[in-house]
Amino acid sequence: MAVIDSQVHAYAANTPDRPWHTVPNWPDHVTGDEMVAAMDKVRVEGAIFISAFSMYRYDASYAVQVQRMHPGRFALVKPVDPDDPAVADAVADWKKTPGTVGIRIMMTREAGREPNDPGLDRILRAAVRHDFPVNLLCWGNLDAGTALIDRHPDTRFIIDHLGIMQPRTPPAPPQPWADLPKVLDLARRPNAVIKVSGACTLSREPYPYADIWDPLARVFDAWGFERCLWGTDWTRAYAVLSYDQAVEAFRQTDRLSESELAMLMGGACAKAYAWSPKSG
Repeated sequence: MAVIDSQVHAYAANTPDRPWHTVPNWPDHVTGDEMVAAMDKVRVEGAIFISAFSMYRYDASYAVQVQRMHPGRFALVKPVDPDDPAVADAVADWKKTPGTVGIRIMMTREAGREPNDPGLDRILRAAVRHDFPVNLLCWGNLDAGTALIDRHPDTRFIIDHLGIMQPRTPPAPPQPWADLPKVLDLARRPNAVIKVSGACTLSREPYPYADIWDPLARVFDAWGFERCLWGTDWTRAYAVLSYDQAVEAFRQTDRLSESELAMLMGGACAKAYAWSPKSG
């Protein structure tokens, strides 16, 4: 089964022609070609390319450009704007764009949105209409995220980054898994799956991050491997670990069977996004 990374961010350098909205602690550039080279090095056949909100906000033009160059390697997800009164049209246009497989909404505390936000309602109704799953970033705000999922039982949600706040720089916080009980409770929602993305950044140990496996075992038990999507969250995780380490920590573990690993590192992602990479 193909290995699919459920979350990567590629981007061009910060220039006047394509300026960044903010400047995170990421490399100066990780172009589409550079992302493909990193994937090739560790035999990752495909990835879900999430247009980087911190840099490009709701403009996914760079992601579209990269996907045209590497159509068999990347599928596209972009953030959509709840404050745009025409956001339903934006979702419809995105559906017509080659290579698109979903949309994303931000529901962190900083976003300041309630589960009954009318803009979110518009987005989630449009997602159902166009058969798009919705990536939901609600780390640090799981109660509100859960309420939103319960409010929209017909929408398919993909929970970003285990629903758990993850550091951009080491070390991990003293209690990185404090929200795990809420994550396990969320598994009872049949319209949600979860990304096991960026998990290595929650480790307080060096590679191969042995301390992540006991809490992850509880996630796998609650959600089932067919609802868990492995991912690196490269390049957000850049200051914590290398791309190779984020891949090999999972590929080399003795905590999973071959069939469990195949589902986690590709099968569940292919199912959730209805997409598989193609060579050539």
